[in-house]
Amino acid sequence: MQVLAICGSLRRQSTNMGLLRYAQANAPQGMQITIADLHEVPFYNSDLSTQPPAVQTLLAQIDAADALLFGCTEYNYSLAPALKNALDWASRAEGNKLLAGKPAAMMGAAGGMGSSRAQLHLRQVCVFLDLHLLNKPEVFANAFAGQFDADGNLTDGKIQENVRLLLQALQQHAAKFG
Repeated sequence: MQVLAICGSLRRQSTNMGLLRYAQANAPQGMQITIADLHEVPFYNSDLSTQPPAVQTLLAQIDAADALLFGCTEYNYSLAPALKNALDWASRAEGNKLLAGKPAAMMGAAGGMGSSRAQLHLRQVCVFLDLHLLNKPEVFANAFAGQFDADGNLTDGKIQENVRLLLQALQQHAAKFG
């Protein structure tokens, strides 16, 4: 099973990227996780006559993935522009063929309540895009409560277990959709 992980944060020491790196290193047997690189993906603009190379790469990765995994950071109580932008580009494929019906899961780190508000907004976006988003387990991490090291790597055992449970649930969820 091929999973494409997409992180909303572009920061080098992002705790959300740390969640995705942990997931990549601890994927269950039969699951391979690739992390998309959004650094060169420009804002979606329908005036562009051709897709930039970074967009072409991202869309090919989404097309090849059996499922998506979102690292959903929270900016001002909502999801980050980089993640929304990636979904905006993908949604422009004819008939929404890259996203419609694709299984997906999310997790996130932010202050206070983790990224719960941003994840709620992402759920709304996923409904419109017809992604089959996994409801539970939910993974919320407080990015500032000692659950990550200085490089953004996940160190908290309880959150690590939650990530592993999420990946197992995503694997089972994706199997339902073949």
